[in-house]
Parts: sequence; structure tokens; C-alpha cells
Amino acid sequence: MEQTQTKSSEHKLPRLSMSTIWMMNFGFFGVQMAFSLQSSNMGRIFQTLGADPTKLGFFFILPPLAGLVVQPLVGYYSDRTWMPKIGRRLPYLIVGSIVAVIVMALLPNSGSFGFGFGSVAALMFGAITILFMDLSSNVAMQPFKMMVGDMVNEEQKGFAYSIQSLLSNSGSVLACIFPYLLTILGIANTAPKGEIPPSVVISFYAGAIILIICSLFTVLKVKEYDPAQYAAYHGIKEESMHEKANIFKLLKDAPKVFWTITLVQFFCWMGFQYLWTYGAGAIAKNVWQTVNASSAAYQEAGNWFGILSGLYALAAVAWSFVLTRVPNDKHKPAYTISLILGAIGFISVFFVHDQWFLLVSFILIGISWAAMMTFPFTILTNALSGSNIGTYLGLFNGSICLPQIVASVASFAVFPLMGSSMPAMILLAGILMAIGAIAVNGITETYGE
Repeated sequence: MEQTQTKSSEHKLPRLSMSTIWMMNFGFFGVQMAFSLQSSNMGRIFQTLGADPTKLGFFFILPPLAGLVVQPLVGYYSDRTWMPKIGRRLPYLIVGSIVAVIVMALLPNSGSFGFGFGSVAALMFGAITILFMDLSSNVAMQPFKMMVGDMVNEEQKGFAYSIQSLLSNSGSVLACIFPYLLTILGIANTAPKGEIPPSVVISFYAGAIILIICSLFTVLKVKEYDPAQYAAYHGIKEESMHEKANIFKLLKDAPKVFWTITLVQFFCWMGFQYLWTYGAGAIAKNVWQTVNASSAAYQEAGNWFGILSGLYALAAVAWSFVLTRVPNDKHKPAYTISLILGAIGFISVFFVHDQWFLLVSFILIGISWAAMMTFPFTILTNALSGSNIGTYLGLFNGSICLPQIVASVASFAVFPLMGSSMPAMILLAGILMAIGAIAVNGITETYGE
């Protein structure tokens, strides 16, 4: 790993070569591809297995619950880990990637073990594999975020996170369009009742291979700082890296902006949870006029939802470049406008019955996704200072996971109230995004000393 010192202070992180920054983030492409294959196909997979649409929320509780528990633990324990010749964060990346690859081979085969369509065994097997998929994905994902904080100096940090965002959304785009591309190439997009189509199964296999390759690039090309180097570069004592933090006291002392952004996040992430849960079914109902998950029309709708999911990830990449030019005093207006555009995109899905017009809807949704990926962490980190920034970021992850859990639990009551209509659930998601846009007005930006 090439490094060149640009500042004389011993407490300043060295300047890294661009190739090192790329390699540090490269594995994120594979991890995000695995994560997006799961999120864009979960609703389709479980309805193909025979899940009752009114009970879909149960399966979507597991991913955020795994993130809520695992990400803070990975942060806490990796801070206190050091394996010679491997590092601090990389051991977790290795373990997480290995487990994720195994589960990616099992998940799309949930209907191929003779359990039977709609059987408890088939659905429980799918639920358990989803749980392990999320546990492993979260374990593999966190090290990339942490290594940037560990190793990249302030001047290069913006570039490093922009590369991470680029690779993340690129992995999402490829994951979402994979089943569609395979169908064009002649891979079957239908299967016997209760089985996952080969186009989806092979997509997961390809994602597993890509995950291995990308993770190996990061593991083999990046050398983390040892404890002494880390302490010196960060201006702390080595023994302080083992001190415990009182999480409840940190929450009590958290800046007000921590909580006001959390309120915005609550409504936005509930909206996206309903998109991931009911999006494929909503499009199948509105455009293909079917609710039969075993039909060719439904599977075609599932492929199209994958294309649309890839499109909103691509739109998020483009809009992120726009947001990088937004000055600090314009964060709130840009945040609000982006969320309003997203709300319009969600609401339009309820009314649209043409698959091509949905492209516009999902471009608008991608704009709101870019804002959700940019402004909350930018505004929060501007308000933080001291040695507990990483802990606060780990706690802030709850503002992403908890709304998804609430949305999934609430869906058991809300879905019947909405007439058991999947398009209506996307309409509700749009209303939630609009409320989130209004809540941005409650944010008062502050800056840590």
C-alpha cells in the first residue's frame, strides 16, 4: 500500500494513493450487490414460495433487526481486535463474506428442497436464510465504512466516501438488472409452482462469485494500521482504544440534531421499507394485472421491478454529484426538495398503469434515495466532535433499522386497512416521504468544536 506524508504532524493521517482508496472500497461493490439482490427479490421470492401477502411484513422485519444488532457489535468488537498480518476490520469482512456466499447459494433454492408451495417449512427455511444473509452482509459491510474513518485523512475522506457511494450504487444497479439480463439471454424466468425461477437463482450464484472476487481485492491489497500506528495517527493513547463507552450517557448528551434527523429518517425509511416489501406486487397488479405469484406475468413484473430498482440506484448516483455542490447553508432546502420529489415518485406508482412511465416515477424515487444517503450523515457528523464519533454513528444506525422494523410490524394492521392493496401501500409510502420532507424544517444545523 502506497502512502505519502503531506503533513508533518505525527497526529495526522498520511495521504493515501488513489489506488489504495479504490482497493479499500472495492469489496463494497460485491457486498452491496449481494445486499441488493436480496432486497430487490425478497418480496418476489417469498410470494413465489407461497407467502400470504398480508404476512409479508414478517419476513421484512429480519433484515433491519439484524442490522440493528450486528452493526454496533461489529464496531465495538472490531475496535478492540487486532490480528497480525490481517488487521482490525478485515477479519470481520472475511468471515462475513464467507457466510454470505454460502447463504446466497441457499436462499434462491428455498423452494427446491421438496417442502411444498406455501408450506411452513419452505417459508421458515427462507426466513432463516434471509436472517443469516443479513447478519453476514452487515458483518461484511461495516468494515468498509470503518476503514475509511481509520485510514483516510480529512482532505481525502470526501473522495473516499464518494468512491464508496459510486461502487455501492453500481453494485445495486447490476444486482437489480441481473435477472432481467439473464432472461434476455434465454434463461428461464418461470419455474414449477413454489420454486424460484432460474433467472433469479443464477443471479444469486453470480452475485456470490462477484462478492468473493471483490472482497479478495480488498483483503489482499489493503494493509490496516497496527494499534501503535493507529493511536499515533489519531492522536490518542493506545490503551484508550480499549476503554468502554457509556452508551446511555452518550445518547443523553447527543446533540439535538441527532434526534431531529432521526425523526426525518423515521418517515423516509418506513416509506422505502414498503417499497421493497410491496413494490413488485404493486407493479404486477397495476401494469400486468395479476396477483398470481406463480404466473409468467408476475415474474415478468418482478424482473421489471428489478430494472426500476436499478434505475433509482443509477438516478441516485447522478443526483449525488449534484448534491456534492450544495453549500452548507443550503443543505435543508436541497434535502426537502429531494424528499418531495421522491414522495411524488412514490405516489405516482399508485396511479400509473404503464411500465414505461414508471421510469419517471423511479427516477424521482432515486433522487430522494440520494438525499437520504447524503444529508443525514453530513449534517450529523458536522455537529459531532471528540472521540465518540464512531459510536454515535453506530447508534445513529438505529434511525435506519428501527423505522423498517416499525413499518414491518405495522403492516400486519395497515395492509388490511389499505384494502390489502399493494399499490395502496406504495401510495402510503409516498405520504410518509412527504411527512419526512416537512420534518426537515425541524432540523437546526450545528457544528462541533
